[in-house]
Amino acid sequence: MSLTKSFLLRRSSSIRCFSLSRSRSSSAATVASSAASTAVHGGEDDGGEGRWSALLPELLEDIIGRVERSEDRWPSRRNVVACACVCKRWRNAAKRIVNSPFKSGKITFPSCLKQPGPRDNAVQCLIKRDKKNSTFYLYLSVSPSSFSEKGKFLLAAKRYRRGAHTEFIVSLGADDLSQGSREYVGKLSSDFLGTNFTIYDGEPPHDGAKPSSSRSTRRFASKQISPQVPAGNFEVGNVSYKFNLFKSRGPRRMICSLKCPGLVPTITSNKTTDLKTKLLSPDFTILKNKAPRWHEHLQCWCLNFHGRVTVASVKNFQLIATLDQSQPGGKGDEEVVLLQFGKVGDDTFTMDYRQPLSAFQAFAICLTSFGTKLACE
Repeated sequence: MSLTKSFLLRRSSSIRCFSLSRSRSSSAATVASSAASTAVHGGEDDGGEGRWSALLPELLEDIIGRVERSEDRWPSRRNVVACACVCKRWRNAAKRIVNSPFKSGKITFPSCLKQPGPRDNAVQCLIKRDKKNSTFYLYLSVSPSSFSEKGKFLLAAKRYRRGAHTEFIVSLGADDLSQGSREYVGKLSSDFLGTNFTIYDGEPPHDGAKPSSSRSTRRFASKQISPQVPAGNFEVGNVSYKFNLFKSRGPRRMICSLKCPGLVPTITSNKTTDLKTKLLSPDFTILKNKAPRWHEHLQCWCLNFHGRVTVASVKNFQLIATLDQSQPGGKGDEEVVLLQFGKVGDDTFTMDYRQPLSAFQAFAICLTSFGTKLACE
């Protein structure tokens, strides 16, 4: 509701600045403001959807397209979300116009959290830890050098102890962190030693995917299953830490095996080729941590985080690809860091990821650093 109220207050002034003709600009401002007002006061329930569905398709797409192009980052991108909240037809138009993170580098809707990030520039995020409640919060960074501002909230996770195992429940909401929640996204489960983790998605990652048969991965009891909600969890990745039983000197060593979202070319209405995320068989990617170098003067292991990590910690890591089926020959570029994670404060960490990883997968991998590892340290 607050997003649409913000849209109502801001759109009336900003849309008038569009380089349209005087009459076209006035119409766009009036329509956008009225649409936001309808959304605030429950327009879909009182006939508002029918009224806005009658808007000319060209004008509708022009309005949403201009809002999309004028807003680069949060919090101003909430205006794009406000457009999608007006009615079903506006929502469908917004989905067609707003590009995936792979192409735009922007996170707008919840669906973006399971789509691959951009190829060239990493998406920069912050993770805030609440030790008292064993919870972790993922935010989209407002600026590369600002570690104190939370930015846009994306995901939350809570750590639970399940007998000899540890689980992290990941949710779209910060309050209800349970598998039965409507905001449930997925989970992370460890073995007894805390050296092997399995990542589960709460929704089918591709067509024909089958949920895990393990009883511990079921979301609901049989009587609770709803036709609209998947009953199980779907395995989408594994993270393993190498044993260090003799406590030898050196950083953690890890390897990740992931089923990443597939990108397939599609032909749009203007005959141009675009890349879209489809529910097809995903690409298979193997990542390993980049080996640090020993710094004689500092007497510690070092990696270049380009200013995004400021505190030394055994949790800090950078991941590179060793196998990537989306690349020619299936080999990853070991010079390109696909995910980096590191400490910048007592309970603040940075997380930067790029294609082929999604925000959900990157967050899950980083959560493994907070688990107890009896055989690694």
